[in-house]
Amino acid sequence: MTFAFPDGLSPEVYPLAWLVGRWRGEGVIEYPGIGKKAFVQDLVLDHDGGPYLRFESTLRVLEDVVPDALPGDGEWPAPVPDPTEAAAPADVAAAGTVWSTETGYWRVSTDRPDGLEDDKQALEVLVADASGRITVYIGAAGNGRIDLASDAIARTSTASEVRASKRLYGLVEGRLLWVEELAAFGEPLRSYASAELDRQ
Repeated sequence: MTFAFPDGLSPEVYPLAWLVGRWRGEGVIEYPGIGKKAFVQDLVLDHDGGPYLRFESTLRVLEDVVPDALPGDGEWPAPVPDPTEAAAPADVAAAGTVWSTETGYWRVSTDRPDGLEDDKQALEVLVADASGRITVYIGAAGNGRIDLASDAIARTSTASEVRASKRLYGLVEGRLLWVEELAAFGEPLRSYASAELDRQ
């Protein structure tokens, strides 16, 4: 199938055009002090014609599902159990408890950092977490892969302390796969969550 740019998409974000749409899938959270949890994620990346993408993500934990372990740091997610087999009602998202909600903006930077490969574009991503944290990520996109690392993190007095975060996104055989690493709760940077999403 031939790829077509979404209608009205600003040329500034053409390098991110493959992300535009609604995605849903399953994943796993595993971190010291949190334990291991299966979740369903709804992710939307859309636009209003401006030189950015709008980002919205909701993770719902499935209490009755025992997930497999996360992959090692920086690896793509391993297959996770099908939450529909253990959750009712039929709408899996309705069966889960909201774990996190994020909103934000993704922009292709006009700056080209030293050492950035010719086939990649620099990114600036701003993510606000409903739990009281705002993270600015910088990174690069190219060849169906996005690497992001936190550049600045601000939080309210009641938010959990997160000192650093990395995210890796990739388009693999039409699916959106991602892995996140966190340095939080006194832990060094380590695997936190991963998921595999299908376009809806």
